[in-house]
Amino acid sequence: MLAIPMKVARIYLRVSTDEQDLTRQAVIEDSTRQAGFYVAGVYREKASGARADRPELLRMIADLQPGEVVVAEKIDRISRLPLAEAEQLVGSIRAKGARLAVPGVVDLSELAAEADGVAKIVLESVQDMLLKLALQMARDDYDTRRERQRQGVQLAKAEGKYPGRIPDTTTHQRIIALRTANHTIARTAELAGCSKSQVKRIWAQHVAAVKE
Repeated sequence: MLAIPMKVARIYLRVSTDEQDLTRQAVIEDSTRQAGFYVAGVYREKASGARADRPELLRMIADLQPGEVVVAEKIDRISRLPLAEAEQLVGSIRAKGARLAVPGVVDLSELAAEADGVAKIVLESVQDMLLKLALQMARDDYDTRRERQRQGVQLAKAEGKYPGRIPDTTTHQRIIALRTANHTIARTAELAGCSKSQVKRIWAQHVAAVKE
């Protein structure tokens, strides 16, 4: 009797800020298992999709094995990068022999694998086009949100109602705690889910405040 190959998935869960909650995305784990997949790993982080240097995303890609599936809530959870960078990111996933399973992006990979000749070329081309369209739409949404935010700030400033940027005290406290525990700048940035430049800035402010 032939053994049925196990379907293996790795789940990527991302939110942009500490104010958002990863819990709502956890339902993806249940639906993935119900779809018959073995979940080899769940990768959670709070970071902007407009960044390519997300530690958990990079760890997931490094862990990928041929034939595995990357599951995410939406394509913008994977990327809000400019199209060329987004395609490079997806290309790194495909290079590991894995594929994406994301709502809103039609997956033609299995059909393409079974086809040959012109049909295979057409299916692969359509798949690439649909993925490129989804990635560009995710970026366009990101740009639109940023532009609206910029316009809102300008309007608030004009009306004298803009209080300035509210400090992310949770991240600041985490950075200070990690650096106090002698973690390196790189490791602190990874654990705090922020950039190295932010770690340097917050730590320098903290050190200066302590000396005062």
